[in-house]
Amino acid sequence: MPLNVGDTAPDFTVKDTNGNTVKLSDYAGQTVVMYFYPKDDTPGCTKEACSFRDNYAQYTSKGIPVFGVSMDDEVSHQRFTEKFSLPFPLLADTDGAITKAYDVDGGGYSKRVTYVIGADGKIAQVFTTIQTDTHATDILQAIGA
Repeated sequence: MPLNVGDTAPDFTVKDTNGNTVKLSDYAGQTVVMYFYPKDDTPGCTKEACSFRDNYAQYTSKGIPVFGVSMDDEVSHQRFTEKFSLPFPLLADTDGAITKAYDVDGGGYSKRVTYVIGADGKIAQVFTTIQTDTHATDILQAIGA
């Protein structure tokens, strides 16, 4: 079962697509969207990533960072990012620590779950039923952005 609305979002430190260190605590005071997905460059994951790509300007205009999280490594994330021109960072959860902390471990991959983390650091919304090609717009509607 994924974390619940109202739970404190577990902090983490991890490398992103470009080898930069990302800490959730660095985004305190901001709404953050973290979407977990099983694998780079697979049909559903590609549709979901492209949905965020195509709506990314709306997220940035509202000051909402978007992070994709999977257990793929940085090299895989770099290829996926380049192939589909993804403008947001993908987090390389290679040891599965974030996947486990957010309770979305599918046994060697991340389950498809999205968390909206509020400015207070608590889980504001959890999406477990996801239409991959419209997911980014569905979230924007749900959070009123």
